[in-house]
Amino acid sequence: MGDYVEVIMQIAFWGLGSIAKRHIRNMNAILKKRNICYRIDVYRHTKKEIEDSDICQIITGVYEMSELSDRHYDVIFITNPTSLHFEALQQCIKHADCFFIEKPVFADADIDLTELPSFNYEKSYVACPLRYTNVFQYLKGYVDLKKVISVQAVCSSYLPDWRPGTDYRTAYCARRDMGGGVAIDLIHEWDYLTALFDFPQEILYAGGKYSRLEIDSDDLAVYLGLYKDKVIELHLDYFGRKDIRQCKLFLDEDVVVADFLTGHIDYLKSGRHLEFPQERDLYQQKELLHFMDIVEGRIKNDSTITHALKVLKLTAGIL
Repeated sequence: MGDYVEVIMQIAFWGLGSIAKRHIRNMNAILKKRNICYRIDVYRHTKKEIEDSDICQIITGVYEMSELSDRHYDVIFITNPTSLHFEALQQCIKHADCFFIEKPVFADADIDLTELPSFNYEKSYVACPLRYTNVFQYLKGYVDLKKVISVQAVCSSYLPDWRPGTDYRTAYCARRDMGGGVAIDLIHEWDYLTALFDFPQEILYAGGKYSRLEIDSDDLAVYLGLYKDKVIELHLDYFGRKDIRQCKLFLDEDVVVADFLTGHIDYLKSGRHLEFPQERDLYQQKELLHFMDIVEGRIKNDSTITHALKVLKLTAGIL
């Protein structure tokens, strides 16, 4: 018999912000549960010390982005600032079989994909975590969406409260040059709405900087998505002092209110009340498991770069 060779899943993260750390923790939990051996490397602009002790215990190596050399990975997670995603893919394209790209996929919807030669689009997935919440799954599976006449969706929060202890004015969200702005930053809303109702036939958009927040990116975006049989109203802002992430579906017989923050579903006419409490890590782990099924060829990629670009255009009021 030949020597036993242990198969190790090779994973890299391009950037180490808060979402990368969450994905690293969740990948660690998933792979351990599946008894999959793995190596996780991190690439950063500089090899500065990683302060999170739990992250240090999970990752194998830390490198500068210039040190990619001839290394090859099964999966690379693109988790650096949005404005640098395209450059990251160009740099990493030959160094991985599959990619997990944080949303928004790019800062510019006019990206020329021909500049990514030999790219495996079918195994390059763009994040869309709200699709894996229990609330979304209920709407998708248990509400007759063909009977929906009108939709009101809102995502409102106060940007300075997003990351306690961090100056919100320095975050990428606050900076237009880094791909910040409420329309693109809260792209998850249009992603789940198009996953439920497909793309509108016409889109009307208004937005800009209206609040007193010390940022140069847009803090308000309002849309009307026009369909043959319905209208979708979507409100996004950075200045709401009470967090709201809801979707109201108006049907002939009732109004269904889906609250993504509480996990509650309420039928306003009948009084029916459902609760689907769910921690963020749980639905983000569901998404990672879905991605792994795509990587392993079990299912078709349902969030490709081309689809994500179409959603990105929608956030700018373009079809």
